[in-house]
Amino acid sequence: MNIKNKLFIDLLLLSLLVMFSIFLLWKLSENLGYNWQFYRIGKYIIEKSNSGYQPGVLLRGLIVTVEISAISLVLSFIIGLTSSLFRVSGSAVLNMVSVFYIETIRNTPLLIQIFFNYFVLSPIFDISPYVTAILTLSLFEGAYASEIIRGGLNSIHFGQYEAARSLGLTSFQMYRFVVLPQALRNVAPPLASQAISLVKDSALVSTISVYELTLYGQAIVSETFLSFEVWFTVAAIYLIINIILSICIKIFSKKVKRGAV
Repeated sequence: MNIKNKLFIDLLLLSLLVMFSIFLLWKLSENLGYNWQFYRIGKYIIEKSNSGYQPGVLLRGLIVTVEISAISLVLSFIIGLTSSLFRVSGSAVLNMVSVFYIETIRNTPLLIQIFFNYFVLSPIFDISPYVTAILTLSLFEGAYASEIIRGGLNSIHFGQYEAARSLGLTSFQMYRFVVLPQALRNVAPPLASQAISLVKDSALVSTISVYELTLYGQAIVSETFLSFEVWFTVAAIYLIINIILSICIKIFSKKVKRGAV
């Protein structure tokens, strides 16, 4: 199949998909008898005031969501890397700590962890809801990142370890210069994909009054009763974020395979 035929088929399939989506929305609107008012959503994205245009509440919530997700992503990688190194350290105590952390986090719902940290630990250590949200997401995603990284470490042939030791490298130098660069290349795509899950999971922090995208959406619905319009808009924003993130992941994965990273 030549490029022109392939492009024609792709455009045809895309057109059919768009028409099918429009048909579904039309039938939904017809069956519900709902008076769609998407024109009222614009002011919640961009506000116009005497001083000019400024971010609306949804855009401000999006900024908070991106902040929480970005900080949690960095912390979850650090936690996951540390935990995975504990698992392969050979120390029974460190291995036990890592296993307890991973099994506890992975086998309990994220929502319960958020509530526990907010209602139990936050008052004890005087932690704000914002920091509680970041720590909870970091610990939750870190447990999954730990297993991904550990899989990458186990994929490195034992000959690499022996070669590093024969060169007189210390354990730190062995992991820093030999093992980790290879392991992280192997697990870069699944680690990057975990970032998408983190962005979606961040919506749950709205339950502890962190004013991010979802909570602002709830506030707008309570004020205007534009349930469908608001939640479709919020879903579209999350979709756009994750599509952009997915594109970045693909570019990053290609660079990793080429050894450019």
